[in-house]
Amino acid sequence: MIFISIMIFSVVLTNSELKKGLAPLLMIRLSSLVFIISALISGNVLYIAQINSGIGIYSGLFHVSTVSQFFEIFFLIIAFIILIAMSPAKPQNSLSERPLESLNTKEGGISFYSEYSLIVLFSTLGTTLLVSSYDLISLYLSIELQSFGVYILTTLYRNSEKASNAGLMYFLLGGLSSCLILLGSGLIYSYTGLTNLESLYTFISVYDSSTQGFSLGIIFIILGLLFKVSAAPLHNWAPSVYDSSPTIVTIWLTIMPKIGILVFLLDFVTQSIGNIGITTSLFSDMSVLSSNFINFKDSIKLLLLVSSALSLIIGTVVGLAQTRIKRLLAYSTISHIGFILLSLAISTESSIEALIFYIIQYTISNLVIFLVLVGLGYLISPTIRRNSDLKKNLKKDIEYIVELKGQFFANPLLSLSLTICLFSMAGIPPLVGFFAKQFVLYSAIQSGYYFLSILAILVSVISASYYLKIIRLLHTESEDMEDNLLISDSNIIVDSIDSDGKVKGGLSNLHSFTISFLTLTMLLFVLKPSILMYSTQLLSLSLYNF
Repeated sequence: MIFISIMIFSVVLTNSELKKGLAPLLMIRLSSLVFIISALISGNVLYIAQINSGIGIYSGLFHVSTVSQFFEIFFLIIAFIILIAMSPAKPQNSLSERPLESLNTKEGGISFYSEYSLIVLFSTLGTTLLVSSYDLISLYLSIELQSFGVYILTTLYRNSEKASNAGLMYFLLGGLSSCLILLGSGLIYSYTGLTNLESLYTFISVYDSSTQGFSLGIIFIILGLLFKVSAAPLHNWAPSVYDSSPTIVTIWLTIMPKIGILVFLLDFVTQSIGNIGITTSLFSDMSVLSSNFINFKDSIKLLLLVSSALSLIIGTVVGLAQTRIKRLLAYSTISHIGFILLSLAISTESSIEALIFYIIQYTISNLVIFLVLVGLGYLISPTIRRNSDLKKNLKKDIEYIVELKGQFFANPLLSLSLTICLFSMAGIPPLVGFFAKQFVLYSAIQSGYYFLSILAILVSVISASYYLKIIRLLHTESEDMEDNLLISDSNIIVDSIDSDGKVKGGLSNLHSFTISFLTLTMLLFVLKPSILMYSTQLLSLSLYNF
């Protein structure tokens, strides 16, 4: 469905006559409709009985299973929600009838061009193909299809030097990680003559430890994937890219590419190393490091554990010193990646269940946080006294944490939603984030990873301080509250101007409804946790039993 839509939109956008009648807002709504229809079609596939054991398609390049279909539906719904945030409120007066392009600013203006939705479709197609990839060739092509769209989205601020630098940095470093994946694939093929993952899993089961080139190839691929999810120590690009990108694009960066790669790693690790390897604390048994050759499965597990430990430490400690909101959330994401990699390295049924649960709650919490930031970006602006000054006074994205000061008094509902999500990310009971961390820690202690369990508990307590710093600012009354109640942003459609010359406006209904619905979902989890819990249990069992 997505591929057909891309072909149709491409034909329309290349025809100048057809393109004139296709407004950017209409493209966004059509793309949102495509995602919903695609999710419904993917849901129907789950009724096929053979889907539980998996179905190979396109000569084994892709493997459709219950897990891949579940996450494909999940990604399509998330893509729909993110596109909603790009849909502005309906204009109501002559001022707002000016073209969106005329409201762009040099540093902060977003140009609503029709190709944006097409790029989003390309990136989402790559993500959905990635979770079903079952060959090194399809793995690389899916990652690149996903990444190329994100590279372009990062430079959405066309006239911003910071956004251009961020896009160039992301492109160059993303190309480096892709080279690592290609190098690893080349090593594997040169030593085994195989690219199909099922054949590689069979090879691993009868693995000869003397074939060190094969081990090196697998490690290069995992390093390339860890680079793309910004796991430490391969994380340095993420804070700068996130901070310089438009907030609406940062949502995409923190969710879609990362979760798609993590789901692929989930399938790869469970199929290749299973519940074998290091079963004690990371530093309690050093004999594995003293041998001349580290066992293949132990080496993968050790790589994931070291990356997990570094992500937990760096994401927490460095995050404490941040004053820019998106840089802080970037380091927060790195810390959460540490929890995910910990559960992935343990690779037991309970840890995989915890991993899937953690991914779902992280996605929802992160999505609401950034949607609220986008909304507050619409609602925070300096006073505009003259219509002629509208263009040069348009507000950019929220950049600094202090810009959120006193927003509870100006926008209480959005502030409450942000507070709930931040408490959840900090792991405060009884919110869903607390249970996610509890499940990961329980599986780690159950498998004997005491050192990393203690480390994860400590960093959770420390990281709560920078979440609480944001919450404190939200509920601290600002001295110039009257100057922070207005609306303007390069994204916003102006609704009206009051008698004092102040610009008014509002979020779209879908944007507001989405924030409310997702926040209530997080709150009501405590009352009805069985739906999500049973779903994650079934998915984790399907990975081990088929």
